[in-house]
Amino acid sequence: MSSIIQIKRGTATAWTSANPTLNAGEIGFETDTKKMKVGDGSTAWTSLAYTTTDGDISGVTAGTGLSGGGTTGAVTLSIDSTVATLTGSQTLTNKTLTSPVLNTATANNSILKAPQERTSISATAATGTVNFDASTQGVLYYTTNASANWTLNVRGSSSASLDSILTTGDSITVVFLATQGSTAYYQSTFQIDGAAVTPKWQGGTAPTAGNASSIDSYAFTILKTGSAAFTVFGSQTKFA
Repeated sequence: MSSIIQIKRGTATAWTSANPTLNAGEIGFETDTKKMKVGDGSTAWTSLAYTTTDGDISGVTAGTGLSGGGTTGAVTLSIDSTVATLTGSQTLTNKTLTSPVLNTATANNSILKAPQERTSISATAATGTVNFDASTQGVLYYTTNASANWTLNVRGSSSASLDSILTTGDSITVVFLATQGSTAYYQSTFQIDGAAVTPKWQGGTAPTAGNASSIDSYAFTILKTGSAAFTVFGSQTKFA
């Protein structure tokens, strides 16, 4: 059985005096306040979310993400990242992204102007196994004098492997800065995700010593060539 929606008009005074009365299923328009009303079968009514300013949207519960646009008609939409997903192709023009997190982004013909690179600075002495988390830093700087030869292990993070965050054909460059005292040490082993990998060293020879009273920079370009397979290009440079 189909229902019929009736439209009635009236002022705020008329509503409060129940004239006209909104029956169940009827919709009314309050001409002086520009409010829509929905009848419930009695003299009571429910007001819809309209304001007296043309183009405004109001009455939206906090957290739903809509705010009115005033006389310009603009509407601000805030999306809760826990429930909202944008699918399909989206084109954004002249937009500023504040502190965005971009995962597996592809940038075509991008122009970089003095990009910043995340560096972790730690008052730690190089020794044992040094874990390098590539997902959170590009440079790791140990400012305390090295106390023994060390192994550098590059991984995605404590909970993710480097292999899982790279696609075959991807490459990254990481830098480890080791502070040296009067007795110098050096990186004796290189690992990715806990497995030893032999880098191809600049000049053709792996370092066998560190440089006393300096900072040794170890730079590695890691190219993923297959599943858990990598080619690594390394260099050691003295800064003093």
